[in-house]
Order: sequence, then C-alpha cells, then structure tokens
Amino acid sequence: MERREVTIRDLSVAEREEIFVTIAQTLEGNAREALVEGDKQFAQLSNNMAEAIRINVEELSRNDPDTAERVLQQAAAIISKFKAGHPHQMPSTAIH
Repeated sequence: MERREVTIRDLSVAEREEIFVTIAQTLEGNAREALVEGDKQFAQLSNNMAEAIRINVEELSRNDPDTAERVLQQAAAIISKFKAGHPHQMPSTAIH
C-alpha cells in the first residue's frame, strides 16, 4: 500500500485554519509550561509565534501556500524542540 504525503496545498481553507489554530494553542500551552519552569526566553518565543499565527491565520490559510508551509515548519520546529526537552506533559490542575 502506497503512503501519500499530504501537504498544506492539499488541504481546504477551513482545514488550514483549523491546523493553524491548533498549532497556536499548542505553542501557547508550551509557553505556559516553559514559564512555570522558568524558561522565559522560550515562553516568549512560543507566545510570539502563537500570536503571529493568530493575527495572520486568514492570510496564511487563504493566500501563499509556500509562506504557510514555512510558518508551519517553523512552528513545528519550536514544538519539537519543546517536546524533546519535556517528554512528559505537566498534569492539568484545572477544576472543571
């Protein structure tokens, strides 16, 4: 069975928007964890990237797919770097 790689170009605008929102949420979560651990520089980097994605989500989803792909690659690199240093997620202490 052949495995087909899906790229940002293959997705609909709505799917692209959903991916960007999810990535922004992940970056914000990573930023909170980094801040709790005292890594202010990483927290700021993650928050800045998340904010840039949120502000530009429509443009990224609708316009130039090359730019969208670069942004996704950069965000994925930041997320991967965080996960490499934090293989276990912090348990949630939220009360529902």
